[in-house]
Amino acid sequence: MKQVELYGRVRHAVLVDGMSRREAARVFGIDTRTVAKMLEYSVPPGYRRKKPVHRPKLDAFTGIIDQILEADKLVHKKQRHTSKRVFERLRDEYGFEGGITIVSDYICAARRRQREMFVPLFHPPGHAQADFGEAFAFIGGVERKIHFLVVDLPHSDACFVKAYPGETTEAFCDGHVAAFEFFGSVPISILYDNTKIAVARILGDGKRKQTRVFSELVSHYLFKDRFGRPGKGNDKGKVAGMVGYTRRNFMVPKPRFASFDDLNEHLAEQCRKRMDDKLRGHSKTIGERFVADAAQLQPLPAVAYDACDKQSVRVSSLSLVRYRGNDYSVPTSYGHSQVLVRGYVHEVVIACGAEVIARHLRSWEKEDYIYDPLHYLALIEQKTNALDQAAPLADWALPEAFVTLRRLLEVRMGKKGKREFVQILRLLETFQVDDVEAGIKSALERGTIGFDAVKHLVLCRIERRPPRLDMTVYPYLPKAYVAATSPTDYMALLSSSRS
Repeated sequence: MKQVELYGRVRHAVLVDGMSRREAARVFGIDTRTVAKMLEYSVPPGYRRKKPVHRPKLDAFTGIIDQILEADKLVHKKQRHTSKRVFERLRDEYGFEGGITIVSDYICAARRRQREMFVPLFHPPGHAQADFGEAFAFIGGVERKIHFLVVDLPHSDACFVKAYPGETTEAFCDGHVAAFEFFGSVPISILYDNTKIAVARILGDGKRKQTRVFSELVSHYLFKDRFGRPGKGNDKGKVAGMVGYTRRNFMVPKPRFASFDDLNEHLAEQCRKRMDDKLRGHSKTIGERFVADAAQLQPLPAVAYDACDKQSVRVSSLSLVRYRGNDYSVPTSYGHSQVLVRGYVHEVVIACGAEVIARHLRSWEKEDYIYDPLHYLALIEQKTNALDQAAPLADWALPEAFVTLRRLLEVRMGKKGKREFVQILRLLETFQVDDVEAGIKSALERGTIGFDAVKHLVLCRIERRPPRLDMTVYPYLPKAYVAATSPTDYMALLSSSRS
């Protein structure tokens, strides 16, 4: 502060009061050259280099360093030269005799000059950017990595976020469907990175060959697709920033929810609450600025896109189809058939032709087997010896009445009892488990242990009519004989009472 104040006093004395430079130097106790500099600059100009820095030990090697740094641009960033490695190469390969400090200083300055600069962009309303992010959350009490899709409208900064167990094709499509429903309309265009979900191949002229699923999505909603340069995340900087914002603000501390559905309800609510925020540099809230976006967005189609991944596969000899590393069962009658698997976020649907033959909850584990026991009962009825070792039936939690029925059937009928039990299990292909359980309990109470009796009792329960069983088909039941009443018997009773 004193230095600046001295500048003012000296300049006033010479330029206003008419004091000579020599006299000012004597009065203020400074050199005449300092007086000249104070008259040239109104404030201290700082250190000024008059000629380039002379580095006698390094100058002969700067060209080599520049070549190394230029070559590093073509190498993965995790395998580029460090300052220490450049110094070692100069010393060992080129006979450099200087120290590492001057090498590090030169490289630091060179890399600073090479840093990319960016142009501030204007974002017209109606356009969007989309990208996936990663975070950790507790789902169902288990900590796991989650993948969340962010769709951002850069003009208004409105956003939509939805989380999934994995960054997959079906999650990508489902996220778009949910985002369009959240905004109530479809953006004019969406900017992406070169994700393999959307881009099958980058062609030589810079165009992209789209994947089949992404082409279907674009055709259904009629938005224009745009892609950033490969490896240049700054091309979609708005959504990249929104991914970080979402992770820091919506997922700290780590979310704890019973299911992904609960987590996504929370994320959607956070997106709605954010509409009331007023961001730096704007006089209106996000919701108020979204009005301009909404005016440009396209209307939703009458029917939402079927957000799934489709794969054609062949059923194995174990009546299983493999999808994303997991095996799902189908009815054994479709063994060795070609089927279409539609993978949704939470469900796997398998169809043969136009007929849906199996539905399973989606498994996100690895090398998992997902069975429906009903798919194998027809085959087990023919191969009853497999009943006790059938993997699809191993974890089948049936009511206790089924266990009791099987034990009695096998005791009374032997091997034939096993087949009868499987036939009773096949009633579950048509009827609800509660109705079949009630039929079994009614059969146990009557002692009518058999498939026909259980089926009859189940039908009577459903049709709300009293049972009429033919007891002659159950020879092991004790028989009761009722004699016809005659007048002689009554007369004998009367005579005995008089006497």
